[in-house]
Amino acid sequence: MRKHTQPLPRHEEHVLNQIEDEINLLDLWRALMSGKWIVIGSIAAFSIASVFYALSLPNMYKSTAVLAPAESSSGGGLGAIAGQFGGLASLAGVSLDDAGSNKTLEALEILQSWAFIEEFIQEQNIAPQVFAVKGWNQETNELIYNTEVYDPQNQIWTREPPKGKQVKPSSWELYKVFNEVYLNVTEDKETGFSHFDIEYYSPELSKLWVDAVVKKINTKLQMRDAKEAQKNVEYLKSQIEETPLASMQSVFYGLIEEQTKTLMLAKGSSEYVFKTVSESRIAEEKSSPKRSLICVFGGFLGGFFGVFVALIRHYIRK
Repeated sequence: MRKHTQPLPRHEEHVLNQIEDEINLLDLWRALMSGKWIVIGSIAAFSIASVFYALSLPNMYKSTAVLAPAESSSGGGLGAIAGQFGGLASLAGVSLDDAGSNKTLEALEILQSWAFIEEFIQEQNIAPQVFAVKGWNQETNELIYNTEVYDPQNQIWTREPPKGKQVKPSSWELYKVFNEVYLNVTEDKETGFSHFDIEYYSPELSKLWVDAVVKKINTKLQMRDAKEAQKNVEYLKSQIEETPLASMQSVFYGLIEEQTKTLMLAKGSSEYVFKTVSESRIAEEKSSPKRSLICVFGGFLGGFFGVFVALIRHYIRK
């Protein structure tokens, strides 16, 4: 005959589970105690390594400029006339963009673009400073170059180029380093302010580059809009001469007036797209690296690694 096993009552099953959990925790504690020197050694080794790593990192200094949309990019009267005569202006071949905020967003995108940064690096002649510098001597106020990449005395590139690359870094390589390592642009959606940061080894160069980039983006869009407005004015004048209708001529004169305002603003304002709310300053304290956090993280990582090795060692033996 088949024997039927009776299930345990719930309270007894609960007691057995508690006993089993206690045995498992006790076994875990014994495993850690048997491998305590492994854990301690791992924490010590990782902590020492993280200290040396943190000390090997060069100091970086950040300069920040707080920017706001300039009045010249807010649309003004152009937005009003665009609402009234936008359709006719499109038929006439003239673009009226009521895009003050869009102009600011456009400027931010241009500022971070490959073409703009490439042009900036070429104008400032700073390719070696972008690609080959590894530190800054505070006492002599001199940059420290990686001589395996660039020889500052002879001003020649010495790096061993990657496959398919030349000795001199390409514009894409320069752009990636500048955009990913040094440059940071953020926009506050609520206030409309933009924070433009450059973090670099030299605090003086960091401030210099911030000011130069802000000036360049203002000048670039200023010249572009002035050229476009001048072209529109000349085109509208020619349309007036060809149009006998007084009503259309009135529209064209209104468009010319607004394009002339745009032209005057573009030529007369040094802060065309961005107005500086808070100017950049030469940093007196480093912004990175956070050496204390690196050391603490190294200690925690060593502890986790030591516990893992101790448990594996215990259960393999068992």
